Amino acid sequence: MSNVFVLTEHRRGQIRDITFEMLTKGRELAEKLNGKLTALILGNNIKAQAKTLTEHAEEVLLIENPQLENFNSDAYQQVLSNLIQQFKPYLTLIGHTSYGVELAPRLSVSLKLPLATDCIGLKLENDQLTITRQVFGGKVNVDATFNEAEGYIATVRQAAFPQEETEVKGEIKEIPSPLLKEGERKRWIEYRLPPPGEVDITASDILVGVGRGIKDEGELPAIEELAKVLRGVLACSRPIVDKGWLPNDRQVGSSGKTVKPKLYIALGISGAFQHILGMKESDLIIAVNKDPNAPIFSAADYGIVDDLFKIVPALKQKISEMKA
Repeated sequence: MSNVFVLTEHRRGQIRDITFEMLTKGRELAEKLNGKLTALILGNNIKAQAKTLTEHAEEVLLIENPQLENFNSDAYQQVLSNLIQQFKPYLTLIGHTSYGVELAPRLSVSLKLPLATDCIGLKLENDQLTITRQVFGGKVNVDATFNEAEGYIATVRQAAFPQEETEVKGEIKEIPSPLLKEGERKRWIEYRLPPPGEVDITASDILVGVGRGIKDEGELPAIEELAKVLRGVLACSRPIVDKGWLPNDRQVGSSGKTVKPKLYIALGISGAFQHILGMKESDLIIAVNKDPNAPIFSAADYGIVDDLFKIVPALKQKISEMKA
């Protein structure tokens, strides 16, 4: 009952970062419960991925079946319902991703277990599980507790928790698949990559973010040139999307995308907490803003108080010289 389950999310042979973030938080909670952290991985021919998980969890439950080759909420629900009923974990963590948003509510209803979604915080106080989530478009953080139940389910926002290295040497336990036949309502068709020209900012190691400080849409090409010189991608804060200068798939923040690049350069971004929440886990943050009191500097590793239109050309030139 005191164990913590973490559902592994993987795609095309790769374990996604959200899994390791949940394992970090799950380990903390399991220790406070004097319980065990268990990673669940469902798929087909995934023993290599399961071995990776043994470095992060004391126990890895491996369920292989050709029907689990790709994510299918019908199949996942059957398998997870069986595992949760069998092992009765205190808490099951699932990523608040396209997978989790579809799967977690179904599990909650079928198992009659309480569910908290899009959590940015999880803690145990006096043996009571408390979750933190945002309301009113990210303007307010709310702490909430569950009514007493046999177990709990929570979906976790990407980049809400850091990834931490561990020295765990867990063991793999293979569990027979309870699936009898392929579900009739849903079946996998194909995996489609974004059309050429579209960008996934969550996959970029370098992002150059722009905010309302650029003033004019005509300034965007110069900043995009800087991003290209850095071999990065152009991103933005919400005001730029609201003006229609960039598509919403470039927006960083609580109402956009959560990113964790190796380098994030914030140009003319004031640093509203909604934006900071979406990029605070970046490895290195550099901010440029004319206002020395801009909140963005509280999140930055390095800050430059100056006109971004002086900094961008100089930075681009210097990088080009270094490359040459």
